[in-house]
Amino acid sequence: MIALPAIDLREGKCVQLVGGDYANERVRIDDPLAQARAFHAMGFTWLHVIDLDAATGRGENLALTERLVRESGLRVQVGGGVRTVERAAQLFDAGAERVIVGTRAIEDPAFREDVVRAFPGRIVVAADVRDREVVTRGWAARTGLSIASFALELGALPIGGILVTAVHREGALAGADTALCQELTQVTAAPIFASGGVTTLDDLARLRDAGGAGAVIGMALYTGALDGRAVAREYGR
Repeated sequence: MIALPAIDLREGKCVQLVGGDYANERVRIDDPLAQARAFHAMGFTWLHVIDLDAATGRGENLALTERLVRESGLRVQVGGGVRTVERAAQLFDAGAERVIVGTRAIEDPAFREDVVRAFPGRIVVAADVRDREVVTRGWAARTGLSIASFALELGALPIGGILVTAVHREGALAGADTALCQELTQVTAAPIFASGGVTTLDDLARLRDAGGAGAVIGMALYTGALDGRAVAREYGR
């Protein structure tokens, strides 16, 4: 299992929110590229970048995102507001290893298939989950779709993985939802990337034992709850 430190972009800054709530910002770092390079110095090899402004329709940080992809020294999976095949291609052209698609890929099966077929094995579908239900549009819209059913459906496509964010754990340092990860690895062969609540090395070990392919870590690294160098030694490569 690989650990991916997270850089969430808001207004050109690196931030961490609790529960995805813009009013509940707990971390703000002025230089996201310096932070990415700090993760590289710790020993991480991958980076997870999300343009929150693009994802929520508040603007975009495209130029900064492309700089992170090109200059961080890390392999990058990137998402946030990727709603067209052309935008995905732009990020791949910038050097992204994987591109994450979210709301439109959930709501528009034709787009989902088009973008996955255009970049087989390199598209990660993001599914944000609350009470085992997929939610969209900044976690505000319920879909009535169970995450298990959606994961089973995605398994028919050549995707690069499913990014499952446990919304109820996001930014709260409440521990990872290991049971959710295990449930999904039992219904699909697609790689599962877990996000939300990762706080301890034990969380990472349990996600690994549950079959997780990767874990996205945000708040715990920024607050010091997790020692980045220790995480990178065990899960950074």
